[in-house]
Amino acid sequence: MRYFPAEFEPQSFVQLIFPHPQSDWAPYLEEARQCFVNIASAVARYQPCLIICDNVDTVKSYFSSQDNLLFVTYQTDDTWARDCSVLSVIDEEEDEALLLDFTFTGWGGKFDASRDNGMSRSLCDVYGAPMKTVDVILEGGGIESNGAGSLLTTAECLLNPNRNAHLSKAQTETMLKKEFGIEQILWLHHGYLAGDDTDSHIDTLARFIDTDTIMYVKCDDENDEHYDALKKMEEELHSLRDSEGEPFKLISLPMCQPHFYDDERLPATYANFLIINDAVLLPVYNEPNDEKAIAICEKAFRGRDIIPIDCSVLIRQHGSLHCVTMQFPEEVSLRLD
Repeated sequence: MRYFPAEFEPQSFVQLIFPHPQSDWAPYLEEARQCFVNIASAVARYQPCLIICDNVDTVKSYFSSQDNLLFVTYQTDDTWARDCSVLSVIDEEEDEALLLDFTFTGWGGKFDASRDNGMSRSLCDVYGAPMKTVDVILEGGGIESNGAGSLLTTAECLLNPNRNAHLSKAQTETMLKKEFGIEQILWLHHGYLAGDDTDSHIDTLARFIDTDTIMYVKCDDENDEHYDALKKMEEELHSLRDSEGEPFKLISLPMCQPHFYDDERLPATYANFLIINDAVLLPVYNEPNDEKAIAICEKAFRGRDIIPIDCSVLIRQHGSLHCVTMQFPEEVSLRLD
């Protein structure tokens, strides 16, 4: 029987991909790199961080301390580790991890992604677990596990014809249950962020923070373009039930103020946090709602440090903190010389 661990469960390490000159970060490369340094350094205070990069010596020079930092060379297209990395499941009978390598197509063919798609297979010897190739398009940011049999996702992403047009909703559910060993799929049909390239990834909208609690983005401004969609999403969240038929506890996060770059609204969201061992890395954006989000998370994540990280530069490329990271459960160990 397979088990899909939740992000809030014990972890072995976090993986990220460092920006390089051939990526879309080139116009503000140093600013982007500093953000990644801040994320990796924050992770390294609590657990190992594996950094995939084009030049190890160059990237090492950005860190004053390399404690708990590990480096491996691979040339990627971009740096969205959440969506091109493997997803980890546990074989409960053997108490061993299995790494699922799904197909990544740059969010439905929007961007070149062949090198990103080949990354995990090229680095398979680095991970202390077997890897299985799954011939289905799926991104890690598109699904959320509560570790207790429920998987939360959006219909806009997983049922989008630019992903797996050959699969019906029922076939998609069958595939997810088989590969992840989960009992039920919780579908959201509303909710989006302007400027989002992912077709409404769940990790920008609603997140499990424990087995029975969902933290989600709430918009109170009736003049904001997101108001109606997020209100309907909130109503859907209230109607969801866990595998035992019980409603989930809901905690709302404030909607970020509008942020723009090159006259385009950016998908700033506090829901794109990363839970690690004993801490939560929270994206902030130099605005008044930052303090509200920090206070909410400090109350909700008892026993974990809240580490705010300025992710203003990340949203220029239409993602945020969770999007550039991938955690691995404690059953996965690294094999680096």
